[in-house]
Amino acid sequence: MSAVRPDPDALLARVQREEAKAKRGKLKVFFGATAGVGKTYAMLEDARALKARGVDVVVGYVEPHGRAETEALLEGLERLPYRHIAYRGAALRDFDLDAALARKPQILLVDELAHSNPLEGEPRPRHAKRWQDVEELLEAGITVHTTVNVQHVESLNDIVAGITGVRMQETVPDSVFERADEVVMIDTPPDVLLERLQAGKVYIPEQARNAIENFFRKGNLIALRELALRTTADRVDAAMREYREGQGIRATWAAGERLLVAIGPDEQGERLVRAGKRMATALHADWIVVYVETPELLRLSDEKRNRRIALLRLAESLGAEAVTLGGSSAGAEIANYAQERNVTRIVIGRPRRPLWRRLFQPSTYGELVAGTKGIDILVVGGGDEASALRNPFLARSRAYLGAAHPGTKRRWPGYAWGVAATALWTGLGALISPHFELVNIAMVYLLAVVLVAVRFGRGPAIATSFLALAAFDFFFVPPLLSFAVSDVQYLITFAIMLTVALIISNLTASVRLQANVAGQRERRTAMLYAMTRELAATRGQEPMARAAVRHVSEVFESQAVVLFPDAAGRIRHPRGASTPGSLRGADLAVAQWVQDHGEPAGLGTDTLPSAESVYLPLKGSQAVLGVLAVLPANVRRVLLPEQFHLLETFAGQIAIALERALLAEQAQRAQVEAETEGLRNALLASISHDLRTPLAVISGASSSLVERGERLGADERKALAASIFEQSQQMGGLVGNVLEMTRLEAGAIALNRDWHSMSEIAGSVLRRLQDRLESHLVEVDLPMELPLVRVDAALIEQVLANLLENAAKHTPPGTRITLRVDQQDDSLLVSVEDAGPGLPAGDPEQLFAKFHRGNTEGAVAGVGLGLAICRAIVRLHGGRIWAETRAEGGAAFRFTLPVEPAPRVPREA
Repeated sequence: MSAVRPDPDALLARVQREEAKAKRGKLKVFFGATAGVGKTYAMLEDARALKARGVDVVVGYVEPHGRAETEALLEGLERLPYRHIAYRGAALRDFDLDAALARKPQILLVDELAHSNPLEGEPRPRHAKRWQDVEELLEAGITVHTTVNVQHVESLNDIVAGITGVRMQETVPDSVFERADEVVMIDTPPDVLLERLQAGKVYIPEQARNAIENFFRKGNLIALRELALRTTADRVDAAMREYREGQGIRATWAAGERLLVAIGPDEQGERLVRAGKRMATALHADWIVVYVETPELLRLSDEKRNRRIALLRLAESLGAEAVTLGGSSAGAEIANYAQERNVTRIVIGRPRRPLWRRLFQPSTYGELVAGTKGIDILVVGGGDEASALRNPFLARSRAYLGAAHPGTKRRWPGYAWGVAATALWTGLGALISPHFELVNIAMVYLLAVVLVAVRFGRGPAIATSFLALAAFDFFFVPPLLSFAVSDVQYLITFAIMLTVALIISNLTASVRLQANVAGQRERRTAMLYAMTRELAATRGQEPMARAAVRHVSEVFESQAVVLFPDAAGRIRHPRGASTPGSLRGADLAVAQWVQDHGEPAGLGTDTLPSAESVYLPLKGSQAVLGVLAVLPANVRRVLLPEQFHLLETFAGQIAIALERALLAEQAQRAQVEAETEGLRNALLASISHDLRTPLAVISGASSSLVERGERLGADERKALAASIFEQSQQMGGLVGNVLEMTRLEAGAIALNRDWHSMSEIAGSVLRRLQDRLESHLVEVDLPMELPLVRVDAALIEQVLANLLENAAKHTPPGTRITLRVDQQDDSLLVSVEDAGPGLPAGDPEQLFAKFHRGNTEGAVAGVGLGLAICRAIVRLHGGRIWAETRAEGGAAFRFTLPVEPAPRVPREA
């Protein structure tokens, strides 16, 4: 054995797989060739042994089929109660998934993994298949032991049908079987099994006789036993391969394989998909199922087009990558795609085109042989597929799609226009025939064929070709008004004209159909881009949801709604007004399941497929943000694999936009919280700094009065009392500024506007600040013709007082302070100028920020709120405030107040 260093990427992938497995429960499958081999018996024996070792084992559902041995093994094991379901007038017992999730044992026994749940029963089950119930149990961390027969494995279904003549309606996807942690092969020789049947240990005697004569023939049992053993051997080989890769043991093959299965809408499609699955499993290869929409296939009936949907979905359920291509030639498109994807083998069906058509148009096989190099082409033959029973997946899809009711598109207008165009061009030819040769008139008819083909397609164009040829012969070729031909040369002209007309009509119609398909795809891409762009420019959860609903409803011709969870995680209907395209009455129970599990559900999925709408989770990076519910008018717009993937892409873009908005809100809240915390710290720092001095002065003066008051003179006691009063006034101003700023930011101040004169406001402020301004020379410049202003006088007085006090604090005594008011076009400009040292370095706008002080280390008291209060008040009045350095030295603080037309005062009589 030659060992090499393990591939780091493979090792990382293995670790990730093991981490994911550690969170899930384990699945143990007791596997057999057919019923009666002892799978349930072996599962119960194993359960009893585990229980004896102290393991918590519970029987979820076991069907004893009246076998005494099975009933005996059930004794002593805890059993969950059955779920009783009313189904078509009968009472059924079934597995209770919710009871199992609530009990949550270490190991749960669930018999018959392929069983179908009664979707039409009441209460309605959550999943269509029992294997889906088991998947939910595994996701919940519950280990499950179950049983499966080989005929129930999806990819082997047609092989078993070929052996036994019976097509099983209940199947398990290969992916579920392949992900099983342990498979126990229960093998019983055919002779022993037949003896058990005859002894009545498998079925009751009457059923046993029928079974032996039909399904349980010895040849069938031998073949099924071999198939089960080969399937088990493949699992062993896969386990060995995984071990070799994990341990870095050099593989024995040189390169990997990639398989491409080309399917069409005929009966071979299902057989090709299953054959491709088996080949891919045997080769350990990735595989792709490709369907090419040629112009010919675009005209198929609804039933055949719906069958194509079912085939692609079947391929995806078996683990394939389903792809739909478009082009004029299926062979050429498949060859190009195979080379792009590095495909090693192409699997196609047996050619069924008649020989005479292959003479004029090569078959897909021929095109692939000519267009590929180094790729193996495998042709799969088969019997009469039409006589076989259809897969329930296909039958269910036909029921969804309403294939029994083909479309009723009206086609006669195209043929009517063909007749009209022929008549019109005949009239035109009659007008020009005296002046032009007959060959030119023939060109006129070819133009008519081209126009009809462009507008109405191939059928009307072919009919127009024959009509044009007949009209040309009857009206223009001698002898006139007769279909007789006098010159044999005209027969050659007719043949060439008809051939050219047919070729032109065919090519034009093909180009038209391809252009329509390309246009539709381009439209969807453009709509996805448009939605992404609009969501990027939209703010808020609800506006984003409305934009998403509008785009999804337009692209998929459906009704849609985005459902969000409330604070408790429960999905709720939107509360706002509905918009065009909104889905009303979405099933909240289905949406809640999607929200909780993060998986699609509803129409066309494996979970609650009987729902009318499809529900997709809007997955963010951390959690599911909501659910997108879509009710299509035409279910083909959703069930086609490429359409479903497009819908998932839309859901992904919506989720990204919602998460971006959520993160933006969180970032904004974090920023606000950070700023609030910063302001709180600044406030505490400022108050602690600026209150310390007044408190120290008050404390010292008051202690002097208490301790030495009797020994102090009257002037000294008066001075101490005055200092206490002055410092308390200063403290009151500081606290008042803080409270005023809080009220302004909270919007708690309502303006009490009235008409006032700026001279009265200025005079009131100067009288109030007379003591504080006595050390400065105050100059007032107020023109007499100033108009009245409609303001809250108390607040404007506070602005002027703050600006004048600020100028007095930051300028030396004896300097000039000027209060000036000027009239502008539609406002008054109020300025407070000083002759001090000017503004500090930096952006003047920072002076109006809360808790900003021009000189943080200065002796001037204050918390830095005065100018911030001024700005808030001025903005409330619709003005603006700013600071600037004067050219002649000093600083100037200016603000504007809007001027409104003053009311007319009636004259006295």
